[in-house]
Amino acid sequence: MAARFVVDNSVVLSWCFEDEGSRYAEAVLESLETAEAFVPAIWPLEVGNVLLVAERKKRLTQAAVVRFLALLGGLPITVEQESPERMLKEIVSLAREHGLSTYDASYLDLAMAHGLPLATLDASLAKAAKKCSVPAFDPSRSR
Repeated sequence: MAARFVVDNSVVLSWCFEDEGSRYAEAVLESLETAEAFVPAIWPLEVGNVLLVAERKKRLTQAAVVRFLALLGGLPITVEQESPERMLKEIVSLAREHGLSTYDASYLDLAMAHGLPLATLDASLAKAAKKCSVPAFDPSRSR
């Protein structure tokens, strides 16, 4: 069975911005040749917003945004839907407990709910995941 994990926006967007790239993020991307990633319902809007801000600041061209969205569309990334009630209760509570944004808490919550490791470059999210016994995704083990 292929490896399954939750990937957060810090990893995904580092694939788009060369100056934010990391070996870990590249290894996570390569693991998607055989693995499957999961993201929370907020993810498409979160990605879209970062790309639009980068475009407005002339960090990316519109063509680069279109290419990156096409790349993402071809990857085995599943968006998990969540009820608004759960988002406003459990995820807000988790964010409060760990000093995270609700966006970051949604990745942690998804990993916890499905018993999956988490791929992140965000130090605060990684610390909260460790505190919640959510393992870090190790791309070298997905092959």
